[in-house]
Amino acid sequence: MINENEHERDERFMRMALAEAMEAYEAGEIPIGAVVTVNGRVIARGHNLTETLKDVTAHAEMLAITAAAENLGGKYLPDCTLYVTVEPCPMCAGALGWSQIGRIVYGTSDPKRGCFSYYRPDRLPLHPKTNVTSGVLEEECKGIMQDFFKRLRGKN
Repeated sequence: MINENEHERDERFMRMALAEAMEAYEAGEIPIGAVVTVNGRVIARGHNLTETLKDVTAHAEMLAITAAAENLGGKYLPDCTLYVTVEPCPMCAGALGWSQIGRIVYGTSDPKRGCFSYYRPDRLPLHPKTNVTSGVLEEECKGIMQDFFKRLRGKN
């Protein structure tokens, strides 16, 4: 079990990821946001820009890990934590594996496209030393996604 300080820190950074998700939402993008930290300091942020950039790879996680690597001056992120509002997809999980990110914290699961649903646990493309925490601010993260898709489908 994580101690209270880590739990509070996870929630604080997940709220920053949710703010990124709201930026995506307001721009008509699927509302996923990400923040990368090192030693308790934010070094990168990102939110989905696939529609804006017309680029299927412009996921929040991809943009955030690219910015983090640039910030640190290297491609490996073993001392970093990624906070992302939704479980990473297989593409993002592969990139996170190559980055050797130390920790991933996500809000809500994605049973249709999330890597933990897609891969068998022994076949995840993450680095073996990567720690994963799920369910941080899960209801808020799930709610923004549900609201977005209801609005998109005209059910609001």
